[in-house]
Amino acid sequence: MFLDRVDIYCKAGDGGDGCASFRREAHVPRGGPNGGDGGKGGDVVVLADDNISSLSHLIGHKHWNAERGRHGQSSLKTGRCGEDAIIMVPPGTLVLDSKRGHLLRDMKENGDRVIVAKGGRGGRGNRHFATATHQAPREFEPGGVGELRDISLELKLIADVGLLGKPNAGKSTLLSRLSKAHPEIAAYPFTTKYPNLGLVRVGFDHQFVMADIPGLIEGAHAGVGLGHEFLRHVERTKVLVHLVEPSPMDQTDPIQNYRQIREEMRLYDPTLMERPEIVVVTKCELPDAAVITELLEEELGHSVMQISSAAGTNLDKLVWMIIEALQKLEVEA
Repeated sequence: MFLDRVDIYCKAGDGGDGCASFRREAHVPRGGPNGGDGGKGGDVVVLADDNISSLSHLIGHKHWNAERGRHGQSSLKTGRCGEDAIIMVPPGTLVLDSKRGHLLRDMKENGDRVIVAKGGRGGRGNRHFATATHQAPREFEPGGVGELRDISLELKLIADVGLLGKPNAGKSTLLSRLSKAHPEIAAYPFTTKYPNLGLVRVGFDHQFVMADIPGLIEGAHAGVGLGHEFLRHVERTKVLVHLVEPSPMDQTDPIQNYRQIREEMRLYDPTLMERPEIVVVTKCELPDAAVITELLEEELGHSVMQISSAAGTNLDKLVWMIIEALQKLEVEA
């Protein structure tokens, strides 16, 4: 199951109390205070890990409580610090404060971490209160209270390439042909209900991550269907590959479908229009493919490639076009 948004309640551990005790040994008639300090409470930490691909492992675990610190003991023994509670998330996760709405950390890289709730400090033992005029203090300090915080985790997949297109345009089939990913594929629209990732390798020198973004429909920018759920995954991609189906099942105009998706992207985030885009006509074995290709070339002012994921036509050329676009971005950066 794929999950890309979850709300979590976090409670850091309280600090341990300091200890009030006195040295009691034979032949030491005036033993002074020897109460140890309490241990610090554990933190609640969010940690990015490459081995996790979604937030589905957090289902049913909405409350994260770190361990409290142990109390101090006699003989100047400091209490043990509480264990941290570590929430593992995939890279690309935004950590937000639910109540205030501000961003705590954008977890872009493997190993990124942020403390979302800090543990309480340990209380001081009575040895800290001894003075020249107050040599037998019975005072001690209680441990600090651990922080409480409600957070929201929102995943935006990090991929080099995003596959766009109307439902049933052939995105999942293309991903399965170019990588080892196994997305659900069927002859009806909206087969893909969540984004799929696949690693495309070309020889020993080139590789990139490709994301199959579920089909977008009119009104997606306003949340129609699952528009926001899908569009936010496009934000992290470097290059967009727009698949145009020449003969849609719903009898719509392929050129208008292309324009509609571009408009939805513009309304959602105008900066997406500046991303490098490779437009291809899929299912080139269909009779209408050549006509639609010509119309798209007139629309865009440059050549448009035809591919067939089923027959493997021009897939190698498409991969190298993607590699060249990614390399160009690296040079410009």
